[in-house]
Amino acid sequence: MPTLKARPAPLALLFVLMLAGSHAGAAEALPADTFAIVGPVTLSAVDFQSAYGVAARSKFYHSKPPEEEVAAFQREVGDELVNRVLVVEEAKRQGIKADPAVVKDQMARYEQRARHAPNWAPEQDRMRAAMATQFENQDRYEQLAIKVRKVPEPTEQQLRDYYARHKDLFVEPAKVRVSVILLKVDPSAPKAAWEVARAEAAKLKTQLAAGADFAQLARLHSADATAANGGDMGYLHRGMLPDGVDTVVDGLKPGEVSAPVTLLEGVALLRLEGRQAAQQRSFTEVRSRALELWKREESDRRWKKFIADLRKATPVRINESLYLPLPKAPTKAG
Repeated sequence: MPTLKARPAPLALLFVLMLAGSHAGAAEALPADTFAIVGPVTLSAVDFQSAYGVAARSKFYHSKPPEEEVAAFQREVGDELVNRVLVVEEAKRQGIKADPAVVKDQMARYEQRARHAPNWAPEQDRMRAAMATQFENQDRYEQLAIKVRKVPEPTEQQLRDYYARHKDLFVEPAKVRVSVILLKVDPSAPKAAWEVARAEAAKLKTQLAAGADFAQLARLHSADATAANGGDMGYLHRGMLPDGVDTVVDGLKPGEVSAPVTLLEGVALLRLEGRQAAQQRSFTEVRSRALELWKREESDRRWKKFIADLRKATPVRINESLYLPLPKAPTKAG
């Protein structure tokens, strides 16, 4: 069983761990240049805008999502920033120290990249100090995350109860056994080459209808990797075949051969050899998988509760004017 590890922080969010130590004031509206006040820590609007900008490029690339999707994602990024502050502050409260070797390694990698920047020479001392703080807090975060997420081994009864509650996770999906004859055509080939392949497939289909052996024809004509095995692809579940082929196979009876099917790599004949219904796997068969899923679920549960408890115990104020408004829920007529 792999050792649980803390999830690494997205680079887009690392900068927030510098944590400017400004103190919160009264409960008046937050200034426009302030994103949030989290206990004793103030996050600036620039902190949020920078984090959101990098996170949005990673999520949306160059597309322009609808405003309601942007509004929801802004809140996800904002919550993550607040949560990371809470975790780092709690790590400090618990006396968790950053590992000097980890920080040194991170600093070396950072300097290797940053030294080529045009402003490195005049700004290197300030940038080194800022990044050292950043890497120290990131290591504190990860150490505490590992500590919180560590779960004990479940009892056998706990594991059996988990299996009983989640039997749907341990169902072997329905499968089909399919054989194929693939007449290879280059995707960029002219239309005439595709017509030749379709005509050849139609001839083979006629031979099969007259009693020719599918496996023998596959060995002679198929360009698929299964040709040496008579075209037998073995048992496959839905999604393992190319787009559209599942639908073709669904319409076949065992022993029946399809009409020629045009695929990206050529023209194919498919024969359904048999079907296997979905099967419930027994606890004994899936015990190791159930243990893995139980640990993951329990780890996530503990982490979510830990974050929720921190948010309950710490005053958090967010400047929601920096977010796009969420769409209003439709009102019921009458």
